Amino acid sequence: MGNSLIRFLCGICSKPTSTNDSQFLGPHGVTAATVGVSALAQDLLHFDATSQVPDGLTQHVVSSKKAQANWYKKLLEAWREANPPPRTPEEAARFVVQTLKRHHKADVEGLLAFYGLPSSQTLAQGSVIPPPSSRPEGVKYELQTLPVDAKAVADGDTITVYVDAASPQESGKVPLEVHEAAIERAKARAVRNYQKADALQKIIVNAGYRVLSNSNGEDILARKYRIRLRGIDAPESSMPYGKEAKEELVRLVQGKCLKVYVFGDDRYGRSVGDIHCNGVFVQEHMLKKGLAWHYLAYDQRHELAAWEKEARAAGVGLWASKNPEKPWEWRKDRRNGA
Repeated sequence: MGNSLIRFLCGICSKPTSTNDSQFLGPHGVTAATVGVSALAQDLLHFDATSQVPDGLTQHVVSSKKAQANWYKKLLEAWREANPPPRTPEEAARFVVQTLKRHHKADVEGLLAFYGLPSSQTLAQGSVIPPPSSRPEGVKYELQTLPVDAKAVADGDTITVYVDAASPQESGKVPLEVHEAAIERAKARAVRNYQKADALQKIIVNAGYRVLSNSNGEDILARKYRIRLRGIDAPESSMPYGKEAKEELVRLVQGKCLKVYVFGDDRYGRSVGDIHCNGVFVQEHMLKKGLAWHYLAYDQRHELAAWEKEARAAGVGLWASKNPEKPWEWRKDRRNGA
């Protein structure tokens, strides 16, 4: 299997623009903005493992299933040779048109429509690609996560997230052995060899990845990240308001796709970053709820201090207590045997 398809193992969960947009859309379990490229790659991966074309395609084309299988065989071969593989809807549409140029035009247009890709006429007219959004100063990279599971929230300032291996940040980093294990796992599950599938899943997990299922039951290969919320320190679980802080963070992020701006790593190997959820800056939310301290020793942003001051003045959350214990002092005391 060529490295090019590693970069697009399955759909991308992109930045949500509203509460409703955060949910998976379309037949491939990805958002409307990214269904084209990622879904095509996902279906090529599925075809490579099962020789099956996607359900629903027949409604968009006139040719037989046998002919459709021939298209996917050609597309798969071409994708393996692509360097780099298509990354935008326009590039994916041109890739399909060029690869299937000898086939019936109506079928090609139907295939493009199935994936929500630009038509050949639109490509001929040209299209405008929006400029990339700006990032805050100091950001090393950005993550667009898959929906967060409640169990992934460790406490009020730490979350484990998974990022689609097809995303631009991850696409070139998937180890070959992980990619091969994901392919073989899909084949094993198809023949109900669950013992082999579980053994392959262990290889994937040990490498820092995991095979997850989306809302349609389709497999997604994802990379694991532990995120430490930058600039705040929430009470530890056994401290007063530790439980409340964790529950509030779960309530905010559960089932949502997050945008994470990563600024670096801490000494525990966690990625330190700012998290945004459906337009809400998570650190701001936790500070205003009185469920976290501004971690001044590691972050001097004035807005964080202002949000903590606002919560103190209102006496909300942990600020209902006269002299709440600081979590960094609580941890220091435990390390010293207090």
